[in-house]
Amino acid sequence: MAGVPALSAPVFAVLLGMVLALCNVPLPWSVLAFLPLAGVLWFAAQGREARHVSSRLFWSGVGLFTVHLWWLTTFLNKLLGTGTGGLAFFLFLLEGAFLAVMAYPLARVIRDPAARTWALAGGWVILEWLRFLGPLAFPWPTLGSTLLPTPAIQIADLGGVLLGSVLVTFTAASLASFLLSRSPWGSGRPLILAAVAWIAALGYGVTRTPGTGPVQPMLVLRTPFDSFGRATGSLSPAQQEHRQRAASQQRQPGEVVVWSETALTAPGRPSVLAGFIGPGISGVGSGGAEPEFNAVVAIDATSHATSWSDKSKLVPFGEYFPLYRPLHPLYAIIENAIHIRLGGVEESSTPRPLSLNGVRYGAYICYDSVFPAVARTLARQGAQVLVNPSNDGWYDGWGVLQHYNMGRIRTIETRRWLVRSVNRGVAGSINDLGQPVRIVSAGETIQALHVRPRLLRGITLFMRLGDSPALILAALMIAFALRLDARARRW
Repeated sequence: MAGVPALSAPVFAVLLGMVLALCNVPLPWSVLAFLPLAGVLWFAAQGREARHVSSRLFWSGVGLFTVHLWWLTTFLNKLLGTGTGGLAFFLFLLEGAFLAVMAYPLARVIRDPAARTWALAGGWVILEWLRFLGPLAFPWPTLGSTLLPTPAIQIADLGGVLLGSVLVTFTAASLASFLLSRSPWGSGRPLILAAVAWIAALGYGVTRTPGTGPVQPMLVLRTPFDSFGRATGSLSPAQQEHRQRAASQQRQPGEVVVWSETALTAPGRPSVLAGFIGPGISGVGSGGAEPEFNAVVAIDATSHATSWSDKSKLVPFGEYFPLYRPLHPLYAIIENAIHIRLGGVEESSTPRPLSLNGVRYGAYICYDSVFPAVARTLARQGAQVLVNPSNDGWYDGWGVLQHYNMGRIRTIETRRWLVRSVNRGVAGSINDLGQPVRIVSAGETIQALHVRPRLLRGITLFMRLGDSPALILAALMIAFALRLDARARRW
């Protein structure tokens, strides 16, 4: 395959990436993600020179992200008008470029194709970790999430979702290197080790049982509001709040009501939020008033705010626009075209649990749920249950499902229940094994759902060590690649 014609190599690489993307939707077959990934590694590693390896991984990345994030094209069509969805391809190309940049130096140093597969596997995990960092962080997709339909996902409480990525990449590299190896290590010892790792992960998963603790009854809402209508002013905040208050009348004794992201509008962060009948938790926005914020607040039975926490991770080019003030003339052109102000939410803070009636709620907003560090920080500070007010009305298709499933993994990493109150998404409760307990995912009317999450405590290994175990294992794969390459040079 090293001699594949120049024009067909990118096409083949794109197809491999697209097949891998189809395994990134948590359906029963997603557990087979290591097979197309092995194909990606196998094909890329055979490039004659480092630039060929880098190019093949670039095109595979483009195929992967194009399929996985295709819903972004619909979002852009809604936001900027029909025909603008193609702008999403700039993101797909950028994500492919990250893979190419990761691959190039590794391929320059490591020449043996079998050894390269291990280096690329380890580099892939490290690149996933880097996607969690910085103001432009965008950690879609993560290979560890493909384990979600299987008990193996339970290893996330040991090393986070990235530990699952290590299992997938290790298995893929074992298979790809076996096919490419010209050394005794092609005998299959890595494949045997991969099989042992899978047995251990599955065995660990099936032995996990739900935690026990007191029940906190809650009432969550799933609303059907048009997010674009709210942003452009065609749906007033007063109309939305009135309909939510009416639905919240279904509250039963002892229940804490939860509203979705920016379900309340409260310029200036007032101490009394009369639009909400407590006790409960709600997402709160400033409604465009300065300073603009996106926060979550706990509200007691007298409608007084007991604690606030701001959104920790702002959506790149959604809430956070780089160099907004210096580049405002450019951004103003877009603002005038879509009638939505950009760049108002400029800062975020370290998340902290909300206190309400003696319970500590780990509340984080929408995009925060994609980042393991946010839920981990809240749980380390004593949060007994996770609460995710969200607005999935911006997404379509796979985007909603992807966001929901990434939130499920946060429950496993922290061993906390998760309660979601969502606009046009999946609302309900998920237990500490990541299993949906009671959810609602569709409907064109406001739906109130009674859930009974348990309040849990305890510290998981992931909460103590974070991504360190996964990063160490990724580094060991690269070290193993260097060792294999050194052996190959001696033969």
